[in-house]
Amino acid sequence: MTQPAVFFGHGSPMNALGGPFADTWRRVGEGLGQPKGMVMVSAHWETEGLGVTGQARPETIHDFGGFPQALFDMQYPAPGSPELAARVNQLTGAVVTDQWGLDHGTWSVLAHVWPDADVPVVQLSLDRRLDARGHYELGRKLAPLRDEGIVIAASGDWVHNLRAWKRQGGDAYPWAIAFNEAVKAAFAAGDHEALIDWVHLAEEAQLSVPTDEHYLPLLYVAAQQRPGEPAAFFNDVIEGGSISMTGVRIG
Repeated sequence: MTQPAVFFGHGSPMNALGGPFADTWRRVGEGLGQPKGMVMVSAHWETEGLGVTGQARPETIHDFGGFPQALFDMQYPAPGSPELAARVNQLTGAVVTDQWGLDHGTWSVLAHVWPDADVPVVQLSLDRRLDARGHYELGRKLAPLRDEGIVIAASGDWVHNLRAWKRQGGDAYPWAIAFNEAVKAAFAAGDHEALIDWVHLAEEAQLSVPTDEHYLPLLYVAAQQRPGEPAAFFNDVIEGGSISMTGVRIG
């Protein structure tokens, strides 16, 4: 059975403890069922060269500071999969490593998607040597995994401007709304070239993507979209004016 591909807008690490997005993530998990495994690309593992986690028991990485102790105490003991890591290596050349684990871009979401932590997960790094097209083409190399029972997933925020973030909340900036809608429209149309050339996707795009590490993961999911395959959006909210929580499921 062909598995879906999913992009999660993960937002603050505090979402791991619950909040307005958790129920939707849980429903996403119910819709995914029990796949053989997941390959996750997170905004929070950037490398020079391509890596994939290969441990049987990956560490829960608390890659943040200044949050409540309850967040640091949280563990997500999902198994890894040396076999899946080896398959990713075969498809992409990614170096299998034990120098990373599951960072908060992964476990803060999956703690709700699969609360029993019973689906094997490996993380694929963001190779900083690649441009946007390079990330998309790398994503295409992962496509056979969907037909092998593996969910291809990514985690970031395609609108992510922390400098403009309104700590007390507030309406979304017009530029954030415009970029969020442009990304959705490109997915709905299967226009991957527009997603790759994100700088020209909407006016003032660089306000929404001042640095690209939270945007690039979505290209791995876009690369999975087959002709005519629909895109379904969830958690379509912009937090604090400038952080998009929008997710998309392909297939």
